[in-house]
Amino acid sequence: MTPDGAGEPGVSGARRGGSGEPGMTVVLEITGLHAGYDGVAVVRGLDLRVGGGEVVALLGPNGAGKTTTLMAVSGMASVLAGTVVACGAPVGGLRQAHLVARRGVTHVPENRGVLFQLTVRENLRLARLKGRVDTAAATDFFPALGPLMNRPAGLLSGGEQQMLALGRAILSEPKLLMIDEMSLGLAPVVYEELMPVVRRIADDTGAGVLLVEQHVDLALAVSDRGYVLSHGDLVMSGPAPDLLADRELLDASYLGLNR
Repeated sequence: MTPDGAGEPGVSGARRGGSGEPGMTVVLEITGLHAGYDGVAVVRGLDLRVGGGEVVALLGPNGAGKTTTLMAVSGMASVLAGTVVACGAPVGGLRQAHLVARRGVTHVPENRGVLFQLTVRENLRLARLKGRVDTAAATDFFPALGPLMNRPAGLLSGGEQQMLALGRAILSEPKLLMIDEMSLGLAPVVYEELMPVVRRIADDTGAGVLLVEQHVDLALAVSDRGYVLSHGDLVMSGPAPDLLADRELLDASYLGLNR
């Protein structure tokens, strides 16, 4: 574990699923990233890596720069300095979201991004604009969606909408799946059920998952490694079990304190 981000562990880390080979495919490589909006950096000097089949947690208090990091990877926030390489190609700046998505980067935003007026089935079809969409992959991970296929998404519960957003993401066959605040607005019993599915997505599909989450213990419990941001700076990183074991340092990072 590295409190200041130096000496980051290799991507094989402490994997709980998959083969754990040191030479696994890197689906996201962030080096020295400064990113933000209108020329103002919200994230500064971030180094972060995600391998295929890994779950990596990006943690920190509100305003730490977690969502900005995801937006930079998706091509929706300015890369002011440093580099972002997603699915083998650099992300150069704004207005590249459609190009980044074509490479295999799927971003589930904190508002879930479902279209309320469309049915569950129609939302799932948006995962692929061409060709037939087999919804079986989505219902395999989320069986509760099966009986809801003809229901408008606006009539779903929050948990069902989150299942729909994740199911649609799975159908896009991502190489890199980024999930922003999956538990937002959900009852504890719901996100406690959803969190292990994130682990299964990585294990079963081989996609790398970058998970932004406020519920630290649950996120690290399904993750291989974690990074902690505070006020835009990387203050802590390491294998998930090590981060969980050092609660004093982890709590101090959230409070912006130095131990």
